[in-house]
Amino acid sequence: MIDLAPIVLVLIIAATLDWIWAEPPEAIHPIAWIGSVIAYLDRDWQRPLLVGGILSIITPLVTSGVVWALLTGLSTVSRNLTIVLCGGLLFTMISLRRLIDSANRIIVKSDTNTEQAREQLITLVGREKSSLSPAEIRSAAVESAAENYADGFIAPLLAFMIIAPVSLSLGGAAAVWVKTINTMDSMLGYQHKELGTAAARLDDLTMWLPARLSAGLLSVSAGTPDPVLTARRWAQHPDSPNAGWPMGTIAGALHVQLSKPDAYTLNPTASLPTTEQAQKGIQLVQRAGILAYAIGIIYGVILWM
Repeated sequence: MIDLAPIVLVLIIAATLDWIWAEPPEAIHPIAWIGSVIAYLDRDWQRPLLVGGILSIITPLVTSGVVWALLTGLSTVSRNLTIVLCGGLLFTMISLRRLIDSANRIIVKSDTNTEQAREQLITLVGREKSSLSPAEIRSAAVESAAENYADGFIAPLLAFMIIAPVSLSLGGAAAVWVKTINTMDSMLGYQHKELGTAAARLDDLTMWLPARLSAGLLSVSAGTPDPVLTARRWAQHPDSPNAGWPMGTIAGALHVQLSKPDAYTLNPTASLPTTEQAQKGIQLVQRAGILAYAIGIIYGVILWM
């Protein structure tokens, strides 16, 4: 294997797999395995708040610990295999193409087959969808793409980039730790689930920096600082302390309204996105993802030099 910094190689492998594969089958997908564990733990407990607090700490530690042990053990056998496995693992943690493809399909269907678009929306968001108009479906797709860019892409990538210079094995484990927290929040972090209260709070804390960094990257990708500055007006409108930043930035960049019925409205004086505007929003997320990959690779080259 060419003599480049391991971090650079890992990112190149992850980005290449993302481009040509999008996502591995569920049977061999680490996130699916993690989701199965969380689903098993999602049951009635006598003290759900206490149990949820313990699980929110132990579960990410166990999943990331398994990954660290696997990568560390493999590193004693082959450095190159460790890099390849770490790149493949990172790909499954941050798959960007799947997000882009899913959002684009829903946006196209919002005009041609509204009912099918509503059904496909479940792959991105968990909101009530039966009464959503085509414009509201497009809004939901753009909102979800922005939020998932922050917590599903930037957060694990950032964790890897921060820790990997210390140890590649720890970097891979850090990405899994963050992704496990995010998965727990998405599965358990609802108001009616006391079991998920601690996971939701931990997710809020973990995603604080990625949300704001993603807003900056989206604004750079839009070619102007205005969107991220404008997003400050609406950042606190959603219940989440973080989701409003990337969503508000896209609303500002596209000059559209993004709205979840009976929950929040971002950029309320604008109109909901047209199909063309929504597609431009997804393209903006894609450019911001490429920018993040590029920054990571440059960072890896600098460390290598």
